[in-house]
Amino acid sequence: MSSPHDHHDHDGGFAADPPRLLGRRRALALLGGLGLAATSAPAWAEALTALPWETAGPYPADGSNAKAGQVVNALTQDGVIRSDIRSSFGDHSASVEGVPLSLDLTLSNATDGTPLSGHAIYVWHCDAVGEYSLYDVAEANWLRGVGVADDEGRVQFSTIVPGCYDGRWPHIHFEVFESVEAAVSGEASVLTAQIAIPEADAAAVYETDPVYSNGTRNLGRITIPSDNVFGDNSEAQIAQQTLSMSGSPSEGYSGAVTIPVDFNADRTLSMPPRPGVGGPPPRD
Repeated sequence: MSSPHDHHDHDGGFAADPPRLLGRRRALALLGGLGLAATSAPAWAEALTALPWETAGPYPADGSNAKAGQVVNALTQDGVIRSDIRSSFGDHSASVEGVPLSLDLTLSNATDGTPLSGHAIYVWHCDAVGEYSLYDVAEANWLRGVGVADDEGRVQFSTIVPGCYDGRWPHIHFEVFESVEAAVSGEASVLTAQIAIPEADAAAVYETDPVYSNGTRNLGRITIPSDNVFGDNSEAQIAQQTLSMSGSPSEGYSGAVTIPVDFNADRTLSMPPRPGVGGPPPRD
């Protein structure tokens, strides 16, 4: 994992990031082949349920919407490819407070369970009180980042446990792309969906850490069945997209989830209004 103080080669610009990152991935793969890296059960050994396509919400910062007439796109900013997303990057410097969460994602093909090596995933979520960078907090781009899957389909991020804002179950947004080049060039994702945070772990964080000042109240007003995104998903889908967490509010958490991608899935869904269009946007 990188730290919030890691720097990018700004002389090379954003275009230099993908090959440099992929070079590190190849080196890690070589070490793994020599028995020098940690191993785990392959993703295709698991029983998988394809995740449904879901809204990216009004705050994706992926170039698909605008705020105050300006297109918002974090994916083209130098430094977005990173593992520690707790701080801002590029021209921004703000960071967030919250209970640490080590996020371990495995990307796989829903048809046969094989890992999606080389695919990229863009993740973003709200801070401890439910605010999103680049929208609610315009001069920050924390809690956003892109990672590239290794040979086992795994991508890891350092982040915080998301807060719970009124009307939504605590969650993490993501978009999966065929490559990091596709992610940063504006190509369509192969899956857009969300990860649910387990109720017991969220409740423990909100009750313990004062940074999550409205979390307990808002979590008490929502359930998975009443959530406007997760509510119509099957039990199997909810189980598949719910983060498996271990740890404590005092020491931080580790969380893992496998993301099975159905490349033939129905991508038709009802999208919320864009920010600033047709009144206040829903906080999806």
